[in-house]
Amino acid sequence: MSLGILCPGQGAQHPAMLEPLRTHPEARAVLDAVSEVLGVSPWTLMKGPTEAPAEALYVNALAQPLLCAVQLATWTALRSRLPTPRVFAGYSVGELAAHGCAGALDAGELFTLAQARARAMDGASPADSGMRAVRGLCRKRLEPLLEAHAVHIAIVNGPGRFVIGGREEDLRRLEPELSAQGGSVTVLPVHVASHTPLLASAAHVFGEHLAHSGLRAPVTPVLAGIDGAPVSTRERALTTLTRQVAEPVDWAACLEGLAEEGCTVLLELGPGADLSRMVRDTLPSLSVRSVSEFKTLEGVCSWVLRQLE
Repeated sequence: MSLGILCPGQGAQHPAMLEPLRTHPEARAVLDAVSEVLGVSPWTLMKGPTEAPAEALYVNALAQPLLCAVQLATWTALRSRLPTPRVFAGYSVGELAAHGCAGALDAGELFTLAQARARAMDGASPADSGMRAVRGLCRKRLEPLLEAHAVHIAIVNGPGRFVIGGREEDLRRLEPELSAQGGSVTVLPVHVASHTPLLASAAHVFGEHLAHSGLRAPVTPVLAGIDGAPVSTRERALTTLTRQVAEPVDWAACLEGLAEEGCTVLLELGPGADLSRMVRDTLPSLSVRSVSEFKTLEGVCSWVLRQLE
């Protein structure tokens, strides 16, 4: 029985996501450290409209380092009470968080890199960009439609499950054609065409930040978002973290990689439980839950240890 750790991307952050960490000194120390990068305490951000509007949680330059901090803080509070994971896997910015949790980055540098990544993406993405979730079409049928409208696959979540990105005008023109072909289209609250060629310049800028950082080989392997293969060297980490900014994330391949690595129990660090739901759909034989499904971290540890018996 082996443990795998999942680090989600943006989308599920909410004002109460720090509450389970409040009573854990190790976690609080990590969250206090991110204040220097955010320019505001994360505890202040969580207080809502009276001090900082909830919308701030979705501003890229705040959201990306904050999510990395929440995941690193959660893992810092859990790791001494759980077996060493077989592998980490992260979705979008969660891949950077996974490297932090896997020992490849110190906390301060993780947060600085996450903010640099966010700013590079914001600066490169056209102002009228957006993303859509598309279900019900195979890749062979989807790709010609995308190519005709200069829209790109951003994430492969599984057979017939994709996230696409491009300029809003092109996406709006494409939607009726996707529906006519039997596809289901959902507009996502995202204004950056992440993981598409539109962010090529952002990948270059972020790659420079990574190259000059203290990034090192992860102590525990991390699955690369671009192909699901394990990363165990600094050189490979530099390449994969750079490329995923402007290339599709193949989460389906990461799920296959988790199974190939022998993981039998998966824990999603949260916030949210989207990755857990995708695992249940794709790998129903695995035990998987998200930290966000528990009231306390003690409950998380109890569940994981029971599953690993």
